[in-house]
This record gives sequence, structure tokens and C-alpha cells, in this order.
Amino acid sequence: MAEGGGLLNRYTVQSRIKGSNPFLSASCFALSRFVGLWLAASALICAIHGACAQAALVERDVKVSAGRDARVGIYTSIRPDCTSGSLPAIRLMSAPAHGAVSVKRAMLKATNFKQCLAMDVPALVAFYRAASDFTGADTFQLEVTFAGGRKEIQTFRVSVGRAAEQGI
Repeated sequence: MAEGGGLLNRYTVQSRIKGSNPFLSASCFALSRFVGLWLAASALICAIHGACAQAALVERDVKVSAGRDARVGIYTSIRPDCTSGSLPAIRLMSAPAHGAVSVKRAMLKATNFKQCLAMDVPALVAFYRAASDFTGADTFQLEVTFAGGRKEIQTFRVSVGRAAEQGI
């Protein structure tokens, strides 16, 4: 049905109700159409900019030695003026079956990163430690929430071997 026909049909039905105001009925319909268009435009903006989108999925493959701490991620926030921003929040979504995950605070010393020639910024460092008697595959997930609300679900596929096997 054409858009004008839909408007006429709704207008006619509303105006036949006893005591209804035809102008008010048409205004309510126009307002509902505006709200519908606004919601559609909002969804499009969210899809383009990713601000309202669900968490991005990131997969990482890591090789580690059994019984040793292995750094699996460094998380920081560096502003365009080379100062530190808010650190992200990190949550363990699914724990590894054969090891443990920990997060420690650290200072990141970096040079020649984008326009920043030298900087010291706080960071969070994620570590994985496999059980000393385990070799094989393990997996875990971290949810990282950045200051702007952007989220990443990071899935770590860990290959655990002995130090000689891993070349460590």
C-alpha cells in the first residue's frame, strides 16, 4: 500500500471515533512516523560508528611454557597529546581449564609511537600461567572495556609446552 494510502486509512479510522480530533490523530501518526525514522537513523549511526554495537571479537594465539608466567596482553590508553587516558576495565569471562590468569599494573615506557617520541604511561598487563604438569591446548576469554564504552571480547587460544618445545 502506498504511504499516502496508509496515512489516509489511519486518519479516516481515527476520525470516526466519537469525539476524536482529526488534526490530533494525524499529528499523532506523524509523530509516530518521526519517532520510527529517528530510531532507524539512530540504529544506522550506531552501525556506522560502532558506538552502540556489541563487543568486537578478537582472537589471539599464544605459545607458553608450562609452569611459567607468560604475558598475553598489554592494555593502556594514550591520548593524542601523548598523555595517559583512563585504563580499561578487564574482566575474566571464561577461566582457563589448565591454568590461571592474572592482571598486574605496570608503567609502559614507549618511544616513537605514532606522534609520541617518548612517554611513560600506566598500563595493565595480563599474564597466563599453565599448570606445571600440563601440556596441550587451553583457552580463556577476557572482556576489555575501554573508556569510551567500546568493548572487546578477547579469546586466547593457548598452546602449552615444555620450555625446550616452545623455544623459550
